[in-house]
Amino acid sequence: MNHRFFQLAASSLIVLAAWPALAQGLRPSGQAGSAFGSVSAAAPAPVVARQADFIVAIVNSEPITNNEVRTRLARLSQQLAQQGGPQPSTAELTQQVLERLILEKAQLQIARENGIKVDEAAVDQAEQAVAAQNQIDVPELRRRVAREGLPVTRFREELRNQMMLTRLRERELDSRVKVTDADVEQYLRQQQNETQKAPEGLNLAMLLVAVPEGAAPDQVKTLQAKADALLVRAKGGADFAALVREASDAPDRTSGGVLGLRSADRYPQLFVDGVHDVKIGGYSAVLRSAAGFHILKVLDKQQSGMPTAVPQNHARHILLRPNAELTEAAAVERLAGFKRRIEAGQVEFANIAREYSEDGSASQGGDLGWSSPGQFVPEFEEVLNTLKVGQVSNPVVSRYGVHLIQLLEQRELKLTPKEQREMVRSALREKKLDESYANWVDEVRARAYVEMRESPQ
Repeated sequence: MNHRFFQLAASSLIVLAAWPALAQGLRPSGQAGSAFGSVSAAAPAPVVARQADFIVAIVNSEPITNNEVRTRLARLSQQLAQQGGPQPSTAELTQQVLERLILEKAQLQIARENGIKVDEAAVDQAEQAVAAQNQIDVPELRRRVAREGLPVTRFREELRNQMMLTRLRERELDSRVKVTDADVEQYLRQQQNETQKAPEGLNLAMLLVAVPEGAAPDQVKTLQAKADALLVRAKGGADFAALVREASDAPDRTSGGVLGLRSADRYPQLFVDGVHDVKIGGYSAVLRSAAGFHILKVLDKQQSGMPTAVPQNHARHILLRPNAELTEAAAVERLAGFKRRIEAGQVEFANIAREYSEDGSASQGGDLGWSSPGQFVPEFEEVLNTLKVGQVSNPVVSRYGVHLIQLLEQRELKLTPKEQREMVRSALREKKLDESYANWVDEVRARAYVEMRESPQ
């Protein structure tokens, strides 16, 4: 279980709002990701008027029809309209949709040739995940799908296709990517240089004792003494926001003088230098500028660079591996029965795991130990991250089989240098997989025999 795999944002691959964009089999971009999380309950998508259908392209002997293009185009147009902003012309969108369909057909053909299959139990789980992400139940999801003009059977087929494509890409790409120690060292050197150049993020609160232009030396001395006395009060435990409202001459005094979180290059250099060695919650010395005397409180400091801590989960699981005698659906049903008995207090999770689990952790009662983000495959980890401490999941289908998961504990762990290096290794692997994926898509497109027929209408 604890292997790092190419994460293709499995949740995004099974979210209805992403369907038109993802059915191409392309990896979704980060920018579009925010639109993938919900199923609209608003007005239905425009109904595509059916007309005499015809073939617009042939992909390795498999046809793409005009109605396929028109249906996909209507959904993509609706999605772009919901996102707002400028849209491509209809001609450009039509060409994009056709190319997506070509890539989808070509990849699905490869998946079938390689014997990749997704059974009904996995599709059921995907459908439940879509509903859960949208905080609705499956019947309501199906009503919304139908209301948007997509037959439920077709929706489920799209979910199946996306899971097939995900498994194909993992199979094709995982072995292509290697990250060496030299890669990690180079990344760390670059990160260190960028960190040294990058300004800190600072959130400061300021109290200003203004000095009028052309003030006499005695007046300046009096105002400085006032600022010194205010700093003594602040360091003595007085509420700084109250001091600001009481004594500051700055226009933002009503808000407690909070200047907000911003990069250091957006603050005067006097301020940046003045708080350089000040910890969060501490105060600068009295600083002199042309405007007067400033007292700064450091509310927050953020420095770019490698994370120093990571959230961790302590979980256990029961794994059943489908085989000739045990179908995936039967494994799901058996684990669902285990869950009912565990929650009813009839059996202990650990005892069931020892007796039935087909994972190496069975002898430890299914205990997987502490795990960091990215340690498990996406379909497992996404469910784990939704659990509350003590909660047992519904059966979860992954490439390893079917799991029943229980979250035992959570914590935040300070990273050792070795663990930071492993995080770097994972980040580099993801980057290389992105590049490898782009090249692989080009290869698939180049190998496919594509015959263009009539233009879509």
